[in-house]
Amino acid sequence: MLLKSQVKKFKEYVNSIIEKPILTSAIVLVILAIIVLGLSLRYYLADFDDFFSQVLAEAHGMLFDIAVIGMLLFWLNKNGEIRQRIRTYKDEIDDFRLWESEEAAFRTVGNIKRLNRHGIHEINLVNCHLARTNLNYVNLAGSNLNSANISNAFLIETNLENTRLNQTNLENSNLNQANLKGAYASGANFKDAYLIKAHLENAFLIKSNFKNAFLMEANLTNCYLTGANFENASLYKADLRGAKGLTIEQLTKAKTLYLAQFDDEILSQIKTNIPELVGK
Repeated sequence: MLLKSQVKKFKEYVNSIIEKPILTSAIVLVILAIIVLGLSLRYYLADFDDFFSQVLAEAHGMLFDIAVIGMLLFWLNKNGEIRQRIRTYKDEIDDFRLWESEEAAFRTVGNIKRLNRHGIHEINLVNCHLARTNLNYVNLAGSNLNSANISNAFLIETNLENTRLNQTNLENSNLNQANLKGAYASGANFKDAYLIKAHLENAFLIKSNFKNAFLMEANLTNCYLTGANFENASLYKADLRGAKGLTIEQLTKAKTLYLAQFDDEILSQIKTNIPELVGK
């Protein structure tokens, strides 16, 4: 019984050492040093100078191994770890896709920001639930957010350049000063959204819903606006020059067009048919 108890304590002691890698390495080094120095003692005593020159030659080889092979292996290992982390973040986004919950939304945003820190901004976020999240200043340029739910979210100065936002729900979200240049947002829902000073140049906004939206000083030059809904939208100082598919009928229901910029043809129709919207 006493022997079993001693053996158990010895195993626990060994395991406690193994769990400490630095201590384990130090013990192995000491043991190997004793063995090597013990076996080499007679060579030290017989011809120290010759033996020492060989040791120095081996030391130079060791330095070369560390400088070239060691650093190369370290670089490859580091890059492998980074690629593995990126793969893990993307896998977690896939795991939470279509899961409509606060936890899923916040976990997905966390993974987006981690990918951004690794320089990744083209992310597959199709059908992701991101409602009521903070995506301020995040870079999603070139990402795919088709049919995603980003309602009631914060996207101030977020980079959405060339991003796919078709059928995406951005209702009541804050996109002030966001970059949506060249975005594909056909059928997107911007109802009650804040797009003050947003950049929407060359964006595809066909049949997008801007009902009650705040588009003050927004840049919509050269946008595709066929069938877009501007009911009760504020277009104060907005720039719609070069907009394609824009008609006077779409603008008649707007809240205000005061100081907004249009092509001459549209502007003349506005002054003739709805002059009250361009006045104070």
